[in-house]
Amino acid sequence: MSEIFALIEHRQGAIRDVSYELMTCGRILAEKLNTKLTAILLGYNTQKFVESVKSQAHRILVIDNEVLKEFNAESYQITLSKIIKKENPSITLIGHTAFGMDLCPALATQLNIPFTTDCLNMEMVDRNLIVTRQMYDGKLNAKVKFRKNPSYILSLRAGCFPAEDCSLNAEIVNIESPITTEPDYRKFVEYIEAAVGDVDITKADIVIGVGRGIKDKENLTMVEEFANTIGGVVACSRPIVDAEWLPKDRQVGSSGKTIKPKLYIAMGISGAFQHIMGMKSSDTIIAINKDPNAPIFNEADYGIVDDLFKVLPVLKDKILEMKH
Repeated sequence: MSEIFALIEHRQGAIRDVSYELMTCGRILAEKLNTKLTAILLGYNTQKFVESVKSQAHRILVIDNEVLKEFNAESYQITLSKIIKKENPSITLIGHTAFGMDLCPALATQLNIPFTTDCLNMEMVDRNLIVTRQMYDGKLNAKVKFRKNPSYILSLRAGCFPAEDCSLNAEIVNIESPITTEPDYRKFVEYIEAAVGDVDITKADIVIGVGRGIKDKENLTMVEEFANTIGGVVACSRPIVDAEWLPKDRQVGSSGKTIKPKLYIAMGISGAFQHIMGMKSSDTIIAINKDPNAPIFNEADYGIVDDLFKVLPVLKDKILEMKH
């Protein structure tokens, strides 16, 4: 079978985490299909990127040209379409990010290749590609079976495949860029970063998540105090945002942010799969909920079945005691 391709995504001089997740997914698929993973790197002065990813793939196709320094969906489409036509990979993996959503539909249409967005998982069963994706606003997970085809394009949701270390030594193949100037009808101008609130939950090592079990907005104060005690930040599930107790930028889940802290403590969160999708890649998950059947316990490394208002003061006191 032809190789698996994974597109490396980078922004403002840094490779994005989703790229390593794509390569992890690609290696898993490649091993099952007895083939290899090829990473595609488009950019300018790409040597530092190559050094960062050469242990993650069997081969890296590098297209280094100033016109590719910043992402432009049109430039990427022109370049990738030529590579995919020539190489004919069995599966091309692209992150389901703002970049991927801009690029993939037109690329798949141009190449007349089957394409599915926002995949949570993918597998080959009897040489048939089956992907898992959400439907009905995340209320249902559906397995979608493709008709057999020589090639597919898939966009993968960030956080679904935790990036794993690897010790490959990729063959580096430099390819001349098929374009040397940006298309006149679409040019990159500048990055304008979205405004970040007073807390960026995606950068925190310790996150305390609160849900309906917090009962009242005033109870957030004790959670904030606990978070300060352990050097963490407070995040939440969707009902807390809907109630306007915390701003949207604190929401974790499929309609909020995806986080990967070292420690995630879920307090009074039942564990709807929309929320789980945003935090399941946390290194360690602790759940506190008085309902022993709460779905959050299926994801937790440690669980406490009790009223969070009884547990929280005890945890805080123990932590302060340890500090002294």
